[in-house]
Amino acid sequence: MAKKRKYSRSAGKDVENEMRRYKKGRAKSGPGGKGGKGGKVKSRKQAIAIGLSKARKKGKKVPRKKKL
Repeated sequence: MAKKRKYSRSAGKDVENEMRRYKKGRAKSGPGGKGGKGGKVKSRKQAIAIGLSKARKKGKKVPRKKKL
């Protein structure tokens, strides 16, 4: 029997795209705009988290964030 996926394939693609942006130095965190927020992403983990967050917002199959 096939194993059930935790993440959809398209969610993986979103993370892949974000990692590509991170490697090229174009990944930003936070909203852009007039306030000047949206600093450069400095870690791999941060880039992955942003990719998953974007997938979640699009309604793709991604597990919920763990609450402490």
